[in-house]
Amino acid sequence: MSRLAARGLVREFRLPGRSRRHPLRAVSDVSLELHAGETVALVGESGSGKSTVARLLARLDTPDGGTILLDGHPATPGRRGRRHHHRQVQIVFQDPFASLNPFHTVDHHLRRPLRLHHPTLDRAEEDEQIHHLLHRVNLVPAHRVAAAHPHELSGGQRQRVAIARALACRPGVLLADEPVSMLDVSIRLEILRLLDRLRAEDDLAVLYITHDLATARHFAHRILVMYRGELVESGPSDDVILDPRHPYTRLLAAAAPDPRRRGTSALTGPALPVTRAEVPGPTGTGGCLFLDRCPQAMPRCQRRPPLVPLDTGRAARCWLHADDADPATTQPAPPPTAPPDP
Repeated sequence: MSRLAARGLVREFRLPGRSRRHPLRAVSDVSLELHAGETVALVGESGSGKSTVARLLARLDTPDGGTILLDGHPATPGRRGRRHHHRQVQIVFQDPFASLNPFHTVDHHLRRPLRLHHPTLDRAEEDEQIHHLLHRVNLVPAHRVAAAHPHELSGGQRQRVAIARALACRPGVLLADEPVSMLDVSIRLEILRLLDRLRAEDDLAVLYITHDLATARHFAHRILVMYRGELVESGPSDDVILDPRHPYTRLLAAAAPDPRRRGTSALTGPALPVTRAEVPGPTGTGGCLFLDRCPQAMPRCQRRPPLVPLDTGRAARCWLHADDADPATTQPAPPPTAPPDP
């Protein structure tokens, strides 16, 4: 059983200047599962909806459609249900300085979740837990760090405090929303190794959101590729990076540098052509979202492609693979529809 799962998540935003019948759909029919002891990487370029998915899974935002399951049970509405969810699902944000209150000490940031989610602890037990959390994230001496304010710490130390705060609830799921993108290059690997060690020690289910394919391949067991609010490919990390099946994933992999060979990419297969077929753009809302950038566009891409199950637990939302799959499992999904006016 998955610790956290999403079924058909949808999130729409109404922006100034847009018709009420055509809101911005940031997340469209996203389904995923996070299992204990496993890291899943959610990759894609900026603006693809990755952080919105994390906020929905953490119940910091409310989806317009779909279901979130925690340990196989639908999320319970109301304040009590939300608190239970937050006890099990914690998130580490991209900017460690913005996620910590500059007016409070590290001790305050760690003591607050302990009192909220473990009210039976006395003061001495809270002090012991705070020191234990700081030692787990390699912040020593613990008593000196606990007395410090966020501005007195480095960026890497602040992110370690944010991770310790997330662990204070003893969660089963950790959502890491680009946790190293705002840190110095020299300490990014240390933070990722820390998260990987904590995953193994606590049997955590981890969602690692990033646009760095190299770290996604190294630290994640599975990779989900997101484009304009949709999941376009999923599968084991090595398979997705070294043998991508969706044209968008191939372009991402081709753009990622290979540190072993200067001037080359990590992609081992044949390169895609740099020009694409002359195919008109999608009509209405039913076409492939990647059509206007795809090097392998075809006329039938004007219809929304299905999510095609492939071998070894993989899937790709692309017409290139529809002929090789079971027709019963590859019916195109209906185009997104705007909600009716109230």
